[in-house]
Amino acid sequence: MRVGIFGGTFDPIHIGHLIMADQAREGAELDEVWFVPAQAPPHKLQGPVASPEQRIAMVEKAIDHHPHFRVSGLEMERKGPSYTVDTVTTLTATYPEDQFFLIMGGDMVMNLPQWHRVEEIMEQVGVVGLGRPDTQLDWRALPQKIQDRLILIDQGVKIDLSSTYIREQMARGGSIRYLVPECVRLFIKENQVYEPQPVD
Repeated sequence: MRVGIFGGTFDPIHIGHLIMADQAREGAELDEVWFVPAQAPPHKLQGPVASPEQRIAMVEKAIDHHPHFRVSGLEMERKGPSYTVDTVTTLTATYPEDQFFLIMGGDMVMNLPQWHRVEEIMEQVGVVGLGRPDTQLDWRALPQKIQDRLILIDQGVKIDLSSTYIREQMARGGSIRYLVPECVRLFIKENQVYEPQPVD
């Protein structure tokens, strides 16, 4: 089976994530896409706002009706920073019959040479990079080992949306309707996920 690994904090998951995952699935002919919420991404200075349980619940709700999407709590079960090399090593050892591909935007592909133990990652998985029509990236500048493992997909629909923007929009009292799946919007509202918590 060809499986896409889509990592992120998903704080919260939004329509941009879902569109990107589906474009990667179709473009790279993946059988499934596994969403892997990160415990504590090493490249982000501040940790997630929502709890691990809330972020997994939001992803589960968002992908519930998609037959080819799954959620994995693998990185949540590990303590400390979420390094991709640890995730792919565990997945390839646990599912040796499957082929795994990291899903990411083109800008992140260009940063791969700086990733922690990237050589080990490239030995185990491929990369599905979604390029944006308005962004010119020089793929030839990447090391040959990465180029050899790279599937490039032209991202026809560009959704310029971030979880940070959604949290800021809520902090301003603005609507996030249509920016996240309705089931996620209701979960956030009912559970007051991003409401300021009282200090003891």
